[in-house]
Amino acid sequence: MAHPPVNILIVDDIAHNITALEALLSRPGVKVLVAHSGTAALDLLLKHDAALAILDVNMPGMSGFELASLMRGSPRTSHVPIIFLTATAEDASRTFRGYEAGAVDFLHKPFDPRILQSKVDVFVQLEQHKRRLADQLLATRQLLESNEMLMAVLGHDLRTPLGTVLASAEYLARNAADKQACTVANRIRNSTLRMSRMVHQLLNLARLQGGRMPLEPRPTDLAALCRSVIEEFATQEGVERIAVDARGDCSGAWDTDLLWQAISNLISNALHHGAQDGGIAVDIDGGDAQHITLKITNRGAIPPNVMPHLFEAFGSTTADRRATGSHPADGRLREGLGLGLHIVRTIVHMHGGKVCGTSDAEHGTVFAIELPRTADHGTTR
Repeated sequence: MAHPPVNILIVDDIAHNITALEALLSRPGVKVLVAHSGTAALDLLLKHDAALAILDVNMPGMSGFELASLMRGSPRTSHVPIIFLTATAEDASRTFRGYEAGAVDFLHKPFDPRILQSKVDVFVQLEQHKRRLADQLLATRQLLESNEMLMAVLGHDLRTPLGTVLASAEYLARNAADKQACTVANRIRNSTLRMSRMVHQLLNLARLQGGRMPLEPRPTDLAALCRSVIEEFATQEGVERIAVDARGDCSGAWDTDLLWQAISNLISNALHHGAQDGGIAVDIDGGDAQHITLKITNRGAIPPNVMPHLFEAFGSTTADRRATGSHPADGRLREGLGLGLHIVRTIVHMHGGKVCGTSDAEHGTVFAIELPRTADHGTTR
């Protein structure tokens, strides 16, 4: 984005001082604003933003100190850095008064032009950096707004037809004339469910990364919440392999909806990607007074090269298989976009907790969540 020149304000009542400073500081990308009095300087500051003000201390009518005090008292100019120039002999009390008036530097005439030029360069560069950061912030906001708009389209315009396709596939599967028709209908149903999960993951990620909704903790029993999540999977194959073990005080204050989503993602991973002949253990340990620990274990191992990328979003095709409890060689179709564990980590961190995953052929895959009993109310989602 093209920017106007950086403005440097010079205030001095002596014409040849102004001429010398203009000649010293003028360059491409820098515009020198000139005022011969404090009143004229204030008029200029009402019309222009300045990256730096160079003020002569001894001026008739309004001194440089008085001008600086007025600048500091106005929200529009309070942030403008000030360098004082004075021909008066160096005096510690006078110098202190200058810094007290808001100066960033205090130079005595005659000064070395190279020193002043170097100091001005610093403030010019700071202003240019500030403008670039402002551009980046604007671009980020626009991208976020576009992302939220896209998520809204996904949520409304995709989920509605997906629901119709799913209902039609289930109807065809129940009323199939032969085995081949039933197989095709089930294939349509499974693909539709997988696409629905992808849309759901994208919507969840957009909501979490937007950071515009407050966390809403309320009293919750983690064991009861886990059993509620498992009940949602009642119609899925393999749910009978899930065993829940809870001990100690399982209560706390968390955002139930978000925590439900995190647990659901972990249970879904274990069901879809764990070894089909192995059990799934959900263990809730409420023995600690400050924290509660949830572990979900299933048989099957994640490849070692995938473990470092376990909680990253949108990994490579190989890394997308990380969110599983089975080896890629099992040949089963992977679900979703590889966002499930990334969403889990985001939700747990929002609650001030920790999550980790371990996996090997002997012990299987274990995801462990440690939650403080009271979520941080200042966290956003």
